Amino acid sequence: MEIYLVEIFDYDLVIVGSGLAGLRAAIEAARTGNGKLRIAIIAKNQLMRPHSISAEGGSAAVLYTEEGDSFDLHAYDTIKGSDYLGDQDVVEFFVRQCPVDVLELEHWGIPWARREDGRIAQRPFGGHSYPRATFASDRTGFYEVHTLYDTLLKYGNVDKYHEQFVYDFIIENNRFKGVMALDIPTGQIRIFKARAGIIATGGLGRLYGYTTYSHLVTGDGLAIALRRGMRLKDIEFIQFHPTGLVPSGILITEGVRGDGGILRNAKGERFMEKYAPTKKDLAPRDIVSRSMMTEILEGRGFKGPNGLDYLLLDFSPIGAEKIKEKLSQVREIGMHYVGIDPLESPLPVRPAAHYTMGGIDVTRTGFTGITGLWAAGEAACYSVHGANRLGANSTSECIVFGKIAGGESAKWLLKDNGMITLSEGEMSSAEDFISDAYKDKGDNDPYEIKRELWSTMDKYAYVFRNEKDLTEGLKVIRGLIERSGKISISEKGNVYNQNLISTLEMKNLVELAEVVVFSALQRKESRGSHFRTDYPKRDDENFLKHTIIQRVDGAPQITYRPVTLTKWKPEPRVY
Repeated sequence: MEIYLVEIFDYDLVIVGSGLAGLRAAIEAARTGNGKLRIAIIAKNQLMRPHSISAEGGSAAVLYTEEGDSFDLHAYDTIKGSDYLGDQDVVEFFVRQCPVDVLELEHWGIPWARREDGRIAQRPFGGHSYPRATFASDRTGFYEVHTLYDTLLKYGNVDKYHEQFVYDFIIENNRFKGVMALDIPTGQIRIFKARAGIIATGGLGRLYGYTTYSHLVTGDGLAIALRRGMRLKDIEFIQFHPTGLVPSGILITEGVRGDGGILRNAKGERFMEKYAPTKKDLAPRDIVSRSMMTEILEGRGFKGPNGLDYLLLDFSPIGAEKIKEKLSQVREIGMHYVGIDPLESPLPVRPAAHYTMGGIDVTRTGFTGITGLWAAGEAACYSVHGANRLGANSTSECIVFGKIAGGESAKWLLKDNGMITLSEGEMSSAEDFISDAYKDKGDNDPYEIKRELWSTMDKYAYVFRNEKDLTEGLKVIRGLIERSGKISISEKGNVYNQNLISTLEMKNLVELAEVVVFSALQRKESRGSHFRTDYPKRDDENFLKHTIIQRVDGAPQITYRPVTLTKWKPEPRVY
């Protein structure tokens, strides 16, 4: 094993992450820069294999105002769905941009589903009062990623780097100067020097063992931001998607229920009528997830493997032809992973960790507060989703705010003529970090630490939470953080050293788990996805505010910021 700095690359803009937000940011930066900017987009794996391809159901947008939809209706649905923690000025801006960017994808060639009259089709989604989820079968994210990647190929000034593990940002005197990365195929270190950067690394869903997230999503950008002194916002709010396939957690799209599917308990009852009499199975995700867990905890579920008791998702009301046309991928997932054809039998499901409502604290343009550094997509928190995201708003958010971050960073670069220089210390620290990671420091197994983290989060910070569980969970997590510094990398080679990568990911996850659980402990109320059985009511008097957390002298410190209200006053969420 030999660690050395293989190359220093020099760019105007470096984008970390190649999901929907990163790809859209790269296109807009290239378009705004008009060939004058040198841009790099860096992917942890292959550029066309981000977690965004797993999005199935749709992208929300107001397309048919003449048929009863409106911007105010989409905004109200989003704000009510957020349990009034969404900043209303940002939400109003967001809903007006959604149709602009959905139609732009149409012009770039995405195969949106069609109505019989040839116009773009939309399906109902949970918490929306109008069917506004624009979809491409049940492969929406897949087609969006491919459409954006194909469009990016038009711009010759964007360099693409596959299989690069970014492990630090170079920041000096509050100025972004680049990123440090490990070239996974060779194990050598690369520095991407840049005058500006965009963090588009996604969420932190692999904090949990039972989750819809791919193993790729380990919160790397959020963890680096936290270590670098940046603020995270509303990080305690983790969404649990009602229909994760048991036992794998693979996403079964909300589009199934949007197209007519029904949740049933072990007695065969359509139980959602009890909890949300109007919306039923298409209530917002936090409500459906709590309802499902109530059914399971009260004994009306099926016994599942490893404690994963489950309920059933019944496809039969949809009809065979409609399933084959609009839900073919979900059907394939059922047959391949559990041996069940949804045309013949229901699928076993239970709530799975699915989305990070919080993220890096940014302005509406994605600016992080670090000169030259923006964030976009799930890694950022603009306060659109508040305490609970409505389905189909996430892919729209990635495209809307990815575009904005790309455009804003490019405009700033065209005005800024500053040069970036790296000191010898900064370059040597890149090598020192990886060299140090290889040193034997103890006998703790990084994979065992990750498994213990998963079981801890699944047990203590799941759909229902309370002070006793969160306190115990935080104690365990802090023990895992201590153990994470006393490990040895058993694989010493450079080429595709997955042992090293998994260890670095594990360290990111345990550090993020601490701030998630610490923030959840301080929020002594129930709001959206954060439900405290010891504080079961929403408390607008004390907690209608955003949690802002950062590390100060190594310890998490919380402050709060008021929610921005415009037209809509908080009211009970009745569905």
